[in-house]
Amino acid sequence: MDARFLPVPLPSHPTNVLRVSVLDQSPVSDGSTGAAALRNTIDLACLADSLGYHRYWVAEHHGSPMLAGPSPEVLIAAIASATPRMRVGSGGVMLPHYSALKVAESFSVLAGLFPHRIDLGLGRAAGTDSSTAFALQRDRRQRLPDDFPQQLAELLGYLTDSLPADHPFRRLAALPGLPEHPEPWLLGSSHQSAIWAAELGLPYAFADFINPAGAEIAALYRERFTPSPELAEPRVMVAVSAISADSDEDAQRLASSMRMAITLLRAGSLIAVPSVETALEFLAHHPAPHSLPMGRRAIVGEPAAVRAALESVAREYDASEVMVVTITHDHSARRHSYELLAREFGLGTASSRRGIIAERDHSRTRSPTR
Repeated sequence: MDARFLPVPLPSHPTNVLRVSVLDQSPVSDGSTGAAALRNTIDLACLADSLGYHRYWVAEHHGSPMLAGPSPEVLIAAIASATPRMRVGSGGVMLPHYSALKVAESFSVLAGLFPHRIDLGLGRAAGTDSSTAFALQRDRRQRLPDDFPQQLAELLGYLTDSLPADHPFRRLAALPGLPEHPEPWLLGSSHQSAIWAAELGLPYAFADFINPAGAEIAALYRERFTPSPELAEPRVMVAVSAISADSDEDAQRLASSMRMAITLLRAGSLIAVPSVETALEFLAHHPAPHSLPMGRRAIVGEPAAVRAALESVAREYDASEVMVVTITHDHSARRHSYELLAREFGLGTASSRRGIIAERDHSRTRSPTR
């Protein structure tokens, strides 16, 4: 394991149950296809549901040979149909590409079909390069305006039926999935996203796998948090890159695929997830730091060490939930990694189920209006 992420002693009697969830970026393995990656996402979601993971989010990326998920709402519908229990959502919808009304309507439909299970994670990043972002625009006569705060306010206004009386869209028809509502989250890795989440009283999901120096940003969110009808107290979830295997050596071998992919990404080259053999040969001739480049934190090792490191990150952020993103070339290795972590965290045990039931009951009674 990387020296920066040596396991720390766990408290003998933890006072709070740390929720553990999954972020799936639908990785495409070298030699395979995007269609296979999408089917693997459904397969992994069914496994995660059976193992006791709390929620399962799918990402949005466009024009990438490595990641096959441009339409989170489509995958969410398929996953929610295939699983009976866990929450399912977007990690996230890149709102600047879309109409706020269309996003609100789509996720209202999902919430109506799958009550108390749908999360709407929202992000500002493009999720692609500038050329692809431009191609996604309906109106290509000009570049996208930088109006994310206004878009976010409009979207929340639709979801909570709280648009101002003088808003030009105030009289639009009610959302189709009422009275059910998705649970909105703001995603980010910067100070600005934390401020927006705090001011709007939204739960905040921080991408530690992009920016591992986010503890002070999470603290800023807590400091500036303004209670809303949906959320009385700040809530932080941290998304972390992690790979677990039966031994530290096996885990490090599996991680070589992402080390190669991200090393090339840093150089401006996008590739499908390479095999371990290809990656090891590449890294032998192109030495890279043991940890992932570009500042990304990766937790790699046997299950007990990975659990300890994840709990350490959660304490660092004062987060009540960790969301694990795992990318390997071999889908069976990714499945096994999540199986090992579920066993190590005791997911699906009585105490874990009690916490999930309590949160579900709370979500059913929270006010739908702002």
